[in-house]
Amino acid sequence: MATEESFVRNRIDRSARVIASLESNAGAIARMIDAIKESLSHGRLLVSCGNGGSAAEAMHLTEELIGRYRLDRPALPAICLNADPTALTCIANDFGFEQVFSRQVEALVHRGDVVVGFSTSGASENVRRAFAKGREKGAVCIGLLGKGGGACAALCDHAIIVDCDETEHIQEAHQVLVHLVLEAIEAAYTLK
Repeated sequence: MATEESFVRNRIDRSARVIASLESNAGAIARMIDAIKESLSHGRLLVSCGNGGSAAEAMHLTEELIGRYRLDRPALPAICLNADPTALTCIANDFGFEQVFSRQVEALVHRGDVVVGFSTSGASENVRRAFAKGREKGAVCIGLLGKGGGACAALCDHAIIVDCDETEHIQEAHQVLVHLVLEAIEAAYTLK
């Protein structure tokens, strides 16, 4: 029993320290939020993408923008690129899995839109290609990354890199970032 309790306490402590480390990036996080708010205020589209647990976080961001986080406000234009299994399987079959997001960015994204990619490693090739295509299309590219940012960081206008090498804690920190974005956006729309 003491071993399990020690394990639980240690994991909670580690998670809390990683989340607390986001405070050192407060300025960069605020700039990222401002970029998203600016784009949405002009009716632009936000698209998100990720793999595995990051796919779930990408979906959470967009569904809350279309629906609501906590407060009633107008629906906002957002699409999660990993949410359509027919598009994913078609593109993966015809072009390869590394293009499942970039092909959708090519079809859906225009100048001034926002591409938000989640990658705990910063090295997800399909997310990296989504950023590359987003830059080509004139989109604002935002990376919620980990493990040093990897190849994705260089393609982002705003890269928030969680200072951690443990995937689960990076994902926990990314969830906090998603909630910060949503809360700030709702505050902006409900204060009008």
